[in-house]
Amino acid sequence: MVVVAIAGGSGKLGSAIVDVLVERGKHEVIVLTREVWVLPPFDEFLELRHERWAKQKSNTGEYEGGQTTVSVQYDNVQSLTDTLESRKVEVLISTLDPQSGLDPELNLIKAADASLTTKRYIPSLWGIKYTPETAEISPIARTKLVFYDALNKTSLEWTAFANGYFLDYYLAPHVKTYMPPTALAIDVQNATAAITGTGDVPVVFTYNFDIARFVAAALGLPKWDKTSYVIGDRVTLNEFLSIVEEARGVRFSVVKDSLEDLKAGRVTELPSHPPLYPFFPKPHLQSLFASFERLFEEGHFDMKPETSLNDVFPDIKTKTVRDGLLEAWKRG
Repeated sequence: MVVVAIAGGSGKLGSAIVDVLVERGKHEVIVLTREVWVLPPFDEFLELRHERWAKQKSNTGEYEGGQTTVSVQYDNVQSLTDTLESRKVEVLISTLDPQSGLDPELNLIKAADASLTTKRYIPSLWGIKYTPETAEISPIARTKLVFYDALNKTSLEWTAFANGYFLDYYLAPHVKTYMPPTALAIDVQNATAAITGTGDVPVVFTYNFDIARFVAAALGLPKWDKTSYVIGDRVTLNEFLSIVEEARGVRFSVVKDSLEDLKAGRVTELPSHPPLYPFFPKPHLQSLFASFERLFEEGHFDMKPETSLNDVFPDIKTKTVRDGLLEAWKRG
């Protein structure tokens, strides 16, 4: 039995990973949580707005299911190292939000490298394979490249999960997920959409619990590649729109956002956006969404690896976009 710690394990993706690991029962599971819980403003709003399906946070004791919760100080590398060693953590998985800043993840990497017991690390690089090209488009991608550099200077065995965009954002709250609804390009709740560019570029979408199942399976591999690809499903935004219109039984109001708009940091405002502005100012939200949609349009989310974990673990069947949207939104 391997001791696995999940940093951010009481958060969104982290909660799904914890659930799957506990359900499998093959590993000792430790959730690392902040001594003082501070959410970024955008996440704070989403947690407050959607708390009925968000997991209750706790700083001590155990979550239901038996996983141990340990409070840590992400600003103290020595304290983190001591925690990893005292708990005999062998594998450390990070699901920390990069919008909280670079230091928590970088300190976690340093602590894992210094720990005498910790040998493997999965960084908070969920999404795509980040490159200098993507870093020119997205500030989040620039942050992720810093993590790559830090990991390459360690003796840790590590793998970064490339899973595309989270399908959960379009399924909540009707399908089990700890993710809140987020209207990037398509506002399912309000039957509106602003399709990026042509809308004909494929995008990989993956459900959080499928990612979690591949994470659990990968823990048993004798060797890790630097990038672990997970392909949930691959559809274009136009195909996605057609499926969600079928699921909801209504025609969406649709406009187009040009690539020039995206390069300028502009996207069409959808009905779900204004309530976010007090917590995430409109210029920042526009810029963030524009960068993601540009990555969509320029093909960075159309991942076509030679080998994926889907090939290594063919028994793990992923939720398709069609199945997920119909499950979440079809009525009657």
